[in-house]
Amino acid sequence: MPLLEVLGVGKSFGSLQALDSVDVTVEENTFHGLIGPNGSGKSTLLKAIAGDHLASRGTIRFDGTDITNLQPFERSRLGISFKFQITAVLPELSPYDNLLLSAQAEYSIWPLVRSRTKDSLHDTVMEVLERFSLIEYADDLASSLSHGQQQWLEIAMAMMRKPKILLLDEPTGGMSPEERRATGELLLPIKKECSLVIVEHDLDFIKDICDHLTVLDQGQVLDHGTVAQVEASSKVQEVYTTRV
Repeated sequence: MPLLEVLGVGKSFGSLQALDSVDVTVEENTFHGLIGPNGSGKSTLLKAIAGDHLASRGTIRFDGTDITNLQPFERSRLGISFKFQITAVLPELSPYDNLLLSAQAEYSIWPLVRSRTKDSLHDTVMEVLERFSLIEYADDLASSLSHGQQQWLEIAMAMMRKPKILLLDEPTGGMSPEERRATGELLLPIKKECSLVIVEHDLDFIKDICDHLTVLDQGQVLDHGTVAQVEASSKVQEVYTTRV
């Protein structure tokens, strides 16, 4: 059974049809890229999966559960973590405290009131800081991190919840080539822990890390398959030649 199934999903904003009968399937422990020209519906689809936009029609199933009409916090509890384009770290807190708060969000009120969670989470927070190349900045203000490091911190915050699937919307936007390369290296190991659905304009980046791609154009699926299959698609080549 696929981990994520998007079946005939449409999304309308008034008279604008942003998504039209979109189908996407994501298997466990795989990386799936969403690509296409600007305005093709990539971010809208990601937000429909996350629950930030509720689908106007169609069905979304996650790990066997129909989540089409669930709220974002309900989807998060089922194992969906997401990071959108705008960085949402708390700038006046340290990276350590940002990760700690992210993990504590999954706890009930009583362990928090009794201050029992920090000690139990300390080793995990330090391990994640190390994994995302942030350990030397653990006690600095998050606002002092570079743009790329803040993106890594937010991805790390999403991973603190131990998701089954991670949704990323243009995580390398505004990064230097070196930061983009490092981001790919940081993401690849998480395939052992969870799946990834990623929207990205950097085609070289997304081809290097993804197992499968879905190409959207004007709110519809233009093509899908492995990276090699999509690269060989005449339909995809035409769109990227004439519209990108």
